[in-house]
Amino acid sequence: MIRSALFHAAYWLATVVFALVCTLLALLPGKRALGFGLWLYGSSIVALLRYVAGVRLEVRGRENLPAEPCVIAAKHQSWGDGFSMLATVEQLGFVAGDHLYKFPLIGRILDKAGAIVLSNGGGEEAKARMADGVKRLRADRRDVLIYPEGHLSAPGEKHRYRKGVFHLYAALDRPCVPVATNLGLAWDRQAFRKTPGRVTLEFLEPIPPGLDKEAFMARLEEAVETRTDALVREGLK
Repeated sequence: MIRSALFHAAYWLATVVFALVCTLLALLPGKRALGFGLWLYGSSIVALLRYVAGVRLEVRGRENLPAEPCVIAAKHQSWGDGFSMLATVEQLGFVAGDHLYKFPLIGRILDKAGAIVLSNGGGEEAKARMADGVKRLRADRRDVLIYPEGHLSAPGEKHRYRKGVFHLYAALDRPCVPVATNLGLAWDRQAFRKTPGRVTLEFLEPIPPGLDKEAFMARLEEAVETRTDALVREGLK
């Protein structure tokens, strides 16, 4: 509990510092400076997890990330997932929920980063935001991260995969890299305590562009859920 308390204190301090730093970087032309700041923020949280909370992140399957921009569709078990991805993939675009706008300074950072910010309610507004985001991502030529379930899932839990991930994949005409994880075993989405051990973030074999919705959604869900279940069974090392 002491290590967890120290981690939370360091986490919030780092978050405040980087919110201020990234707000300043957002004033600079282009997205590269802000992208570097977000990468540094994610790397700092991953370092705090390792050296303060005792949670070591192992990244597998980097060779599955193609040279060209892709869609990264990941399992979402923990509030730490976004940090681990920011630390692993530089200059990352992403789809985020509009709940993040309630945090001070975050809205400006999301806007400058070119994030696609959607409401969980969906509807015509969400479709318009997705269409606008796709145009920007085509121009930026960055990898883009999306959590297909749209919800945090406890280890062993699964939500319905939403069709937004297919629309992103089809509109951008890019390969999609599924991602499995068991980070939720160490950073529970509801618990204060962090459980020491080694956790895994694993990039899986890319799904090529051009599949229809039914085939794509079935292949994505099968890949992510099967490998995530295997990682959860591995447990913490």
